Amino acid sequence: MGVGLDVKTGQTLRAVMHNKPVEIHPDTKADLKKLVVPYWREHLLIGAKAYEMTSLGYLGADIVLDKTRGPLLLELNARPGLAIQIANGKGLIESLKNIDKNYPKGLTPEQRVDFILNYT
Repeated sequence: MGVGLDVKTGQTLRAVMHNKPVEIHPDTKADLKKLVVPYWREHLLIGAKAYEMTSLGYLGADIVLDKTRGPLLLELNARPGLAIQIANGKGLIESLKNIDKNYPKGLTPEQRVDFILNYT
C-alpha cells in the first residue's frame, strides 16, 4: 500500500494498493482519507537530515512511528519505487524541476523543512 501525503500537513491525499485506489486500510479498517501523520515536522526533519548523511539529491526515507519514541528512521532508499508517484497521483519530474528552480541552496535541515512548510 502506498499513501500520498500533503507535504505541508502530513494529511492523506490518496492511497493505492496494487495500483488501484483504496480508501479503507485492509487490515485495520481505518479510513485513509482521515489519516494525518503525527509529528509531521519531525518526519520531514528526519528526511532532510538524511540528505546530510548521504548527499543524495533524491531519496526515500522509510520512517516508523514508535508509540513511545516517536518517528524513527527505518531505512533510506537511493531509488524509491514508482509506487510513490502513483500514490501521490502525479509524476516526479515536474516536482523536481520546481525544486531546482525555486529551492534555496545552502540551508540547514531545519531551514529546509521550514521552507517547505511555508512555501506556497
